[in-house]
Amino acid sequence: MRASAEPWGAPDGVLGFVHWAREVGMGLERISVAIEKGLLGRFDRWLRKRGLSNRSEAVRDLIRARLVEDEQAESGSQAVASLTLIYDHEQRELSDRLVDAGHRHQARVLSTMHVHLDERLCLEVLALRGEAAELRHFADHLLGLKGVKHGRLVMSSLRV
Repeated sequence: MRASAEPWGAPDGVLGFVHWAREVGMGLERISVAIEKGLLGRFDRWLRKRGLSNRSEAVRDLIRARLVEDEQAESGSQAVASLTLIYDHEQRELSDRLVDAGHRHQARVLSTMHVHLDERLCLEVLALRGEAAELRHFADHLLGLKGVKHGRLVMSSLRV
């Protein structure tokens, strides 16, 4: 790969290059980023598919998501989360176990929503707050209960 004629020396096939930053208002910094044409094309198709038109906001969202992931790995980090469960309410004692878990961990459970999906299946959504590792442990416990068909924990940092 040879160097291009661009003043900052980005290789051919690379669009832009991190070469400068300046404040542009509202606390934002303007930067340039080197991205292979193929990767940028895939990114633009991803944006169009989702109806997004702003690369900058999409990049900021991706950066925030990665920072939140890294913060959750830190011991003692505080987080908020939603835990979504789909379960069979006719599974023996499952509803009671879910209620008991909510009461035992009431300091972590901010709110719950319960929806009857059909004659057997229920959707339970729990809003949680606490130490990331504790929330993950709590979610793993509930997701592992017999009769829980599917579920997912979605966590976010309080320092978004």
